[in-house]
Parts: sequence; C-alpha cells; structure tokens
Amino acid sequence: MSVCAVETAGPMEFTVTADGAYAARLAHKGGAGDAWFPERWTLDGPEPYAVPLPLDQPEEPDTEVLPLADGRVLVCRRVADRHDLSLLYPTGPGTGQLPVGSVRDPELTLLPPSPDGRHAYALSVGARSTTVWLVAGGAFGPERVAEVPGRCTGGVWLDRTGRMLALDRETDGVVKAVAVDLARGGEATPLLQITEESNDRLLLADPDSGLLLIRSDAPGHDRLGWGVLGSRRPVRFPECLRPADRAVTPFAVQPGQVLMPESCAVALRIDGAAGSWVGVWRPAGGRLHEWPAPRGWLAGAGLWTREGVLRLPYATDAVPCGVASLHAPVDEPADVRADVPAPVGRPHQDEVLEPAHPDRTESADREPSGAPRTPALCRPVPLQQAPLTGRGAPG
Repeated sequence: MSVCAVETAGPMEFTVTADGAYAARLAHKGGAGDAWFPERWTLDGPEPYAVPLPLDQPEEPDTEVLPLADGRVLVCRRVADRHDLSLLYPTGPGTGQLPVGSVRDPELTLLPPSPDGRHAYALSVGARSTTVWLVAGGAFGPERVAEVPGRCTGGVWLDRTGRMLALDRETDGVVKAVAVDLARGGEATPLLQITEESNDRLLLADPDSGLLLIRSDAPGHDRLGWGVLGSRRPVRFPECLRPADRAVTPFAVQPGQVLMPESCAVALRIDGAAGSWVGVWRPAGGRLHEWPAPRGWLAGAGLWTREGVLRLPYATDAVPCGVASLHAPVDEPADVRADVPAPVGRPHQDEVLEPAHPDRTESADREPSGAPRTPALCRPVPLQQAPLTGRGAPG
C-alpha cells in the first residue's frame, strides 16, 4: 500500500488532556526554528483553534508543557540544577504567568495528564529510587507523593480518578511494569511479569475496557502485544504489528468500550524510511490498516471519540491549527477455528505466551484471527494477579 508520510523536526510533543478538551505544544514563532513558545489548542468546540502563550523571551527546546482541564498550561523549565514550574493562561492580548514553585532536581519529567484534569505529576529518577511529584494542583506548591524503589520511566494511568499509575521500573537490569497507588503513599505492586527475565513495559491502558498495550522481549525480541487487565487470557503478540522495516508505536485507544477490549480501535504511529503515517488495528480484527497522515500531522498525536472517529491534529502554514478525522475501518469478524499445533518460529503465526492455568480449557483461548497458535514459549504471571481486578481503582 502506498501512503503519504510526514517528516518531523524539532520539538513536536503534542499533549492532550484526558477529556480531549485541550492540548498544548511548543510552536515556532514566525517559522523560526530557534524561537519557541507554548501554544494551547481548544479541541472540544465546533472548530479547533490555537492560542499562543508567548512571554518576553522564547522557551528552550527542552521546555515541557502540559494542558490542564481548566485551559491553563503548565510549563516546566530547566534552570541550572532545578526545574521551575509555572501556569500560563491567556489574558486578552497577553499571557498571564503564575509561578507554582521549583523542584531542585536536574532530572524531572512531566507525566501524562492526570485523568481528573486538575493535578499534574512528574518523575525524578535517583540512583536507587524514583520520586513521584505533585507539581500542580496541590495546596503548597510541588510536593513528594511517592517514593518508588528502582529507576522508573514511562507513566500510564490505570483508572479514571488519577489514583493508580503504572510505571516501568528497572531493577537488576530488568524492566517490569508496576502499579503505584498514589492514595497509599506510592505502594508499588507488580503489574506485568511475562517471564522472570523479560523486559515488560506498559505503553497504553484503557480503563473502560481494560485493554493493555505492551512492549516485551519475552518472545525473544521486542514485540508489541496486548492483554486485558484482570483477565485469565494470555498476553498476545500479533504478527501484523511487526511489519518489516517499519517501527510501530501505539498512541491512542478508543474509549467507552466497556468490557469489550477486543473491539477497541487502537491508533498507531508507523515510522519508515519515507517518514511517519497512521495505522489502525483492533485485537478482534487481527489486521493492521495503514492510512496516509494529514499534511503537517503532529506525528504520534491524536485521540479517539467513543464513536470510533480518530482525530489527528496537524499544523501547516495555511492551516496553523487543524484536526483531520479518520473513521475507524470495519473489520470482518474473525473466523474462529480449533487450535492446531504449529512449529515454533513459524513466521506468520501470532506468538502467544501462556499463563500458568493447567485447569483452563483450550477453547477459552483461541486466536481471534483463527490462525493456528504457536506452542507456549513460557509461562508468565497471569494478568489477573495485577493489583486491579476491576475496571477502576480498588477501594
């Protein structure tokens, strides 16, 4: 399939609030690549529009921005050995700035927007532990809310309240996703452990359906996989999600599909020699659909509506604030057949890593695509042993 790709250069991080109402990014001033300023996008009206939030001097390219649900934009700037945090907001023709404090740590990274839209969190990584900071929305400026043993990266919210946070923690050279309960002082419990030696990272999670998008080297090399939080089903690694000579990264999951994880549409950024374009995949469909990206796409950014419309933000000289809509393709129902043993390493098979359930019936775990299943390669810890057994945070 021939696709139109887009090329990206410079700071292009485009962050959307959990409710999809606002977004923020660093934008060019007058097309000059060395003059950056925060820009807020409003996405929940009849037409998207952008509001520039420049100050007296341009921002550094490593400045991080995060939109809040009230329309303000949190800005995190590195200054020597600390990070200064401020809230920006439009004030008529100018930009208002409210300093909210500093964190004296040279390494501070903002986490994705909290589901409640009012609070903002960040990570600072130390030699033996990682600190979770509440950097906006607290009563007294930045405050430590959790100390997690090990070096943590990533950050995926597991519920709609902003209580349960998944982090990828490295200990003894192995990375495993853990769930951190911010209401219990940062209590961390295992979330993913496909094998003892594998590196298992969580990329995306949908609280409505429980669908998890995972990257793991448990099959022998890095693969994209999916599972369901609280399920007895194994982690699966679809063959269609590793196309040759291309990198595939999920960036959005269709919300609102309660208890229907296999029907969720997943948006993927596909990077190849020609640039970046868009992929759409469903677990039940077992097929990767590839689509041209709109010109000027802020690659890797987008959000789904509950109705299955993917909204892709783009910016060009002619349209500095635009959103293209892509209706998710309808997959034909998969033909479910009986499992047939297949040789290990058969190239067209999806790899399936079986949990240790000797009493589980085989019919409960057939490939949605109907393809014969590769024999079990290892026995992971089942996903239902994760700390969340329902669709929300525990009481």
